[in-house]
Amino acid sequence: MRHTFYRESLALFTDLYELTMAYGYWKMGMLEQEAVFHLTFRKWPFKGGYAIAAGLQTLVDVLLDFHFEPSDISYLQSLKDSQNKPLFEKPFLEYLERLSFSCDIDALPEGSLVFPYEPLIRIKGPILEAQIVESVVLNIINFQTLIATKAARVCQAAGEDVVVEFGMRRAQGIDGAISASRASFIGGCESTSHVLAGKLFDIPLKGTQAHSWIMAFENELEAFEAFAEAMPHQCVFLIDTYDTLQGARNAVRIADRLQGDDFVFLGVRLDSGDLAYLSIEVRKILDEAGYTKARIMASNELDEYLIRDLKQQGAAITIWGVGTNLVTGKDQPALDGVYKLTAIKNKQGLWEDKIKISEQTAKVTIPGFLQVRRFFHEGHLVGDVIFDDRSQPSGAIEMVGIADENDRRFMQPDTSYRDLLIPIFRKGKLCSELPSLRQIQQKAKKELELLPSSMKRFLNPQVYFVGLERQVHDKRLRLIEKMRRR
Repeated sequence: MRHTFYRESLALFTDLYELTMAYGYWKMGMLEQEAVFHLTFRKWPFKGGYAIAAGLQTLVDVLLDFHFEPSDISYLQSLKDSQNKPLFEKPFLEYLERLSFSCDIDALPEGSLVFPYEPLIRIKGPILEAQIVESVVLNIINFQTLIATKAARVCQAAGEDVVVEFGMRRAQGIDGAISASRASFIGGCESTSHVLAGKLFDIPLKGTQAHSWIMAFENELEAFEAFAEAMPHQCVFLIDTYDTLQGARNAVRIADRLQGDDFVFLGVRLDSGDLAYLSIEVRKILDEAGYTKARIMASNELDEYLIRDLKQQGAAITIWGVGTNLVTGKDQPALDGVYKLTAIKNKQGLWEDKIKISEQTAKVTIPGFLQVRRFFHEGHLVGDVIFDDRSQPSGAIEMVGIADENDRRFMQPDTSYRDLLIPIFRKGKLCSELPSLRQIQQKAKKELELLPSSMKRFLNPQVYFVGLERQVHDKRLRLIEKMRRR
């Protein structure tokens, strides 16, 4: 299902060096030379044991409408170089004005588990086009994958409790808030307070009232009664404006007064104080008054660690409103995703694998047309292998650990598996029906159930095995040696 939030051209949503490289490819006559790029990340987000892929649908929407508007061309025409001459020649700008996206894209479905060094996206096509979309690909996939992963961790801590995403007001800008709400839902949040995200993505909405509502009346009782009159079927009272326990008693008084067919007392919300102690005491007040089904919601700088600790302390909270720490990925505000050239077709029409080497081993890329194969045994994940899609592995597969070359494993031919990257675009045309956001959320939940609990620990999780297929590993070593001899 397509969304129309991005109504304007986003062709200029890019770094300048993408355009200067595109200009260089055009000037060198390389614009149609085919190349392959992959998006991967190198570090475990939040020092955890997994990530949840997200953002593909948003990227598809942008690329389906990829074009340069006349106003984009006019702006580029106004740019000058260091000698105050036009930065780009007019024929190049005329080329951009006619440009439409024509690459092939294979991608990891949203909601999939993904681990360091595994490609989330593979783009093959004219090098100018594959290069020019780098920035938008990274921006969308990096952020939504990060937030979906954070949401999964928060929901893991909450267990069977409901998690509501509450972070729009502190997100990084309008699109940051929209993307964060979408990704949070993928990661497992039940609903959002963000109304536009609810409209765009059909995410359920939840909201109560702010302290300003309570303070706008003479006293708390009057504020609660007025809200109950305005929203008789949505009554969750914010009880910590003045005195939390007295606030709970006032909520009970209003509920007792208005009991009837046209009033529903859903619960109360805590937004400050010792949430464990207060929730336990509030639960007693509600239960003693006969409101055993009224629920206690908590907010206030929550994250997976605080939720876990509060539950261990016996907190009587069953709805968690999580905002800033979720939508900003506060403890790790960026995923270190990179987009690297891994193969290019030479003038003879033959593919040449490419590699970037570095003094830092983690920054050495993997050459080729990469695909990921995930192995299963009795319904559980047993490991992934990165191989070259041009030479499908057969028979027993030898895998060399990426994290540790001495960790070598064999996967027997009868082991169940699934290849993860699926076709999304062919020649710039969408060729795959994408799932709904709810289907993506369910996929993420099911994938996480396949991981052992030791790999979902928040601190020092067991590392999931990801290896290079032996031929890819050996080719990588040969290319490293070749580059270092130059």
